[in-house]
Amino acid sequence: MSSLWMIAASLLFACMGVCVKLGAAKFPAGELVFYRGLIACLLLAIYVRSAGLSLATVHWRAHLARGFAGFASLVLYFYAIIEAPLATAVTLNYSSPLFLSLLVAFWLREPVRPAMFLTVAAGLVGVAMLLQPSLDSQQARGAIAGLASGVISSVAYLNVRRLGELGEPEWRTVFYFSLVTTLGGLPWALASLPLHGIDVEGAWLLAGVGSFGAAAQLCMTRAYKEGRTVVTASLAYSTVIFSSVFGVWLWNERLPPLAWLGIAVIVASGALTTVLARATPLVQD
Repeated sequence: MSSLWMIAASLLFACMGVCVKLGAAKFPAGELVFYRGLIACLLLAIYVRSAGLSLATVHWRAHLARGFAGFASLVLYFYAIIEAPLATAVTLNYSSPLFLSLLVAFWLREPVRPAMFLTVAAGLVGVAMLLQPSLDSQQARGAIAGLASGVISSVAYLNVRRLGELGEPEWRTVFYFSLVTTLGGLPWALASLPLHGIDVEGAWLLAGVGSFGAAAQLCMTRAYKEGRTVVTASLAYSTVIFSSVFGVWLWNERLPPLAWLGIAVIVASGALTTVLARATPLVQD
């Protein structure tokens, strides 16, 4: 069941990416990050109040660690989506399973099959294949941001797993992440005063960024809570497929054959990571 939750999250993240790229024509990245957190906070607060739930927690340090890592990754991810082709930005962001396997091995010191390092190397080769042919000099910063967001995401995912082990419900984990995002994005948004006006189309796009993002986070958090960490992260590569379809459909994005081969290599390395993780569990759940 955790696999289905992650696939659902991947589709929702791809939809959020579409809204971010469309919204970039109306709002700067700082405002998009701020509204992403604010709308998610409001939606979850309404749910918590209507269901009679409590946001009180003794695990605030774990929530802060998850929130700060997630916020930094989100900022870099939004910047990458705006500056680079959608498929490229999403693929680089979802290189996180490659880095996650390294964190599991060297930071948490959990057992990792030697073949896992070959899949990591193959994935990095795929990243190089994707970057070299598909980016011009003006998109380089977006590519670097996308790759950095993948690195930081791997830290955030470990914190998501930790919160699940502590028994924190998905809605509470996502609420505090959204709260950190809102507070962190506010100074960035205010730096470009006055704030941009919101017309009907802009309102729908912001609503999409916030609601798709919140729903995706809820599904992802449930997936990490119920499944193996590296396996779940590897399934996130399905976002690359969804985003590639959206990029071709909505923006007529055309990546060179070598770039598509790079995407295929990255996705294949993620799939092999899943197979190896199932053969030898990387994370004790």
